[in-house]
Amino acid sequence: MMKHYIFYLLITITLPFAAVSQNGTVQNANTPKDAQVNVTMTDFKKNVLNNEIVVFKSKLNGKEFQGLTDDAGRFSVRLPSGDTYEIFILGFKDSASYNFLEIPALKGNAYYKEAFVVDIEHLPAKSFVLEDCNFETGKANLEESAYGVLDELVAYLNRKDDEKIELGGHTDNVGTAAKNKLLSQDRANTVRAYLLTKGIDPSRVTAVGYGMSKPVASNATADGKAQNRRTEVTILQ
Repeated sequence: MMKHYIFYLLITITLPFAAVSQNGTVQNANTPKDAQVNVTMTDFKKNVLNNEIVVFKSKLNGKEFQGLTDDAGRFSVRLPSGDTYEIFILGFKDSASYNFLEIPALKGNAYYKEAFVVDIEHLPAKSFVLEDCNFETGKANLEESAYGVLDELVAYLNRKDDEKIELGGHTDNVGTAAKNKLLSQDRANTVRAYLLTKGIDPSRVTAVGYGMSKPVASNATADGKAQNRRTEVTILQ
């Protein structure tokens, strides 16, 4: 029995038949009441995606089961039967829900002889903003609250150890273009320096100051200015 589901991200799920153990009608205590789930993840060009975290969240009790794709873009996890699981793919500080996997309840001596197969085609985000990575006004000194998100970036880079990134510094339009470009470069350099103190290879991190040249919102409002003052991470490879 096979069902295919197509989304913005493509997930194909193969559902196995339930088999019956060879112990007659008597319940065998060793008969597994969970199911193996084999996950494979690639991009839309069939390139394997390694070090990606996939989470299966139980609809019954909210319990989460997760796996990390290996160098072949694969992992296996065992999930209790009689439940439906929402499938999430974790990005940096966020997650996206893409599909649901139902594992029907088993009766008597029934068990799942074959694994459920979940094939995911996914396009990871190529850039993201470091929310709460704030600096002192007009300076390149990090505020204390910024270290939390930077430590999460360190953890992300340790997991995605084959990625190189650009740290883009951006400002609002207060002040001259030349001063803002210099300030944004200094701020990007500060973030890069922090990552390096945490053991990230210098060759993996580039810092670029864009000043006020790439706004993402109108500088006519305080909220727009706040959005434009940002440190943006771009995945280079």
